[in-house]
Amino acid sequence: MGKAKKKDVKKEKKKPEKSASKKKATPEEEEGIRGIIRLAGRDVMGQLPLKRALLRVKGIGYSTNRSVARIIAKEMSVEPDVKVGRFSDEQIEKIDQILTNLQDYGIPSHLMNRRKDRETGKDLHNIMNDLVFSQRQDIEGEKKLYTWRGYRHAYGQKVRGQRTKNTGRHGMSLGVMRKSQQPGEKKGKK
Repeated sequence: MGKAKKKDVKKEKKKPEKSASKKKATPEEEEGIRGIIRLAGRDVMGQLPLKRALLRVKGIGYSTNRSVARIIAKEMSVEPDVKVGRFSDEQIEKIDQILTNLQDYGIPSHLMNRRKDRETGKDLHNIMNDLVFSQRQDIEGEKKLYTWRGYRHAYGQKVRGQRTKNTGRHGMSLGVMRKSQQPGEKKGKK
């Protein structure tokens, strides 16, 4: 009889129904929002708010994101939480122009990812392919100068002072071989 009561209790517990206000709107319900937007060379879903869409761009992290969203909202006179699918092609081009020239829009220098550039001496902020290219050039320059960091990069070692005794191992496994597994020795002879 105890089992029958447990079944009744389970039937009585029902999951609460979700309210209609929390439902996600389908693309048909949200007219005027495009599905995919090309933002700074990256495909971004149109339903994302501007703040979250900027995080998809390589070179813009969480701390830079707030300042960049504020700059874009101010320049284009929109809310920072507007969905990127609502922007027209001209507005997206304006956003791309802002993202490629962030240093011209008063972003603080401590948020830039290329401070005191080697060639120009200015504070710059690179995104997407420019960021990848500049990082690769910096590493190659260190290797050519044969600095300590360049040496570590060239030999595939840890660069930033981490310990390497037991971490960062790759390639063939290192360890102790049993006597029977060592090459050149025969089994059974003592």
